[in-house]
Amino acid sequence: MRAVFIGASSLTLMTARALLKRGHEVVIIERDKEMIESLSDQLDCGLLHGDGSTPAILREADPSATDVLYCLTNHDQANILASLVGKSLGFHRVVTKIEDPGFEHICIELGLEDTIIPTRTIGRHLADMFEGRDPLELSTMIRYEARAFSFVVRDNDAGPVAELKLPKHSRVVCFYRDGNLVIPREDTTLEPEDEVVVITHRDRLAELEKRFARNTTEAP
Repeated sequence: MRAVFIGASSLTLMTARALLKRGHEVVIIERDKEMIESLSDQLDCGLLHGDGSTPAILREADPSATDVLYCLTNHDQANILASLVGKSLGFHRVVTKIEDPGFEHICIELGLEDTIIPTRTIGRHLADMFEGRDPLELSTMIRYEARAFSFVVRDNDAGPVAELKLPKHSRVVCFYRDGNLVIPREDTTLEPEDEVVVITHRDRLAELEKRFARNTTEAP
């Protein structure tokens, strides 16, 4: 498999080394020429010098031959922009790293499904460790044909959860309102700007994406 990374951050280098050890192909895009020269002596991977948020550089990275584009620079806005450009150029999957949770809602609206917030994940893990818990990763629970899907509620979808008319094998498991987790009942009312999480069969993802595509493109 082939992975392209934007930004030679510490997270990029750690992930790239792990993938290379497992026999995968890796390409790193970095705008700092000195960093590129340094990495050429450290890693046996492809290196591109340039701005990873520009279409020309991302085309050079060959979207059609890439399994995942990782946008892992140290700047949230740069990662979001690069992710959107990458999606428009046809990268199969795009992972967006942000440090400021305030951008998470925006990423959901823009259709950036694979958004990660490392500091929050690590913080929760450390807090659970402090309390003597053994956190169970979500990936161990959502497996086989199950998939998670999220969207932001717009005016046309506001109302009781039971009237949301989701496709077969799909169910709302929770939603977030003003930063608070809500576990809904069928008569729970969804309001505009709620962030809804759905568990669905993988065969229904395309239908959900088509149904709620407007929720990720229209302005609030």
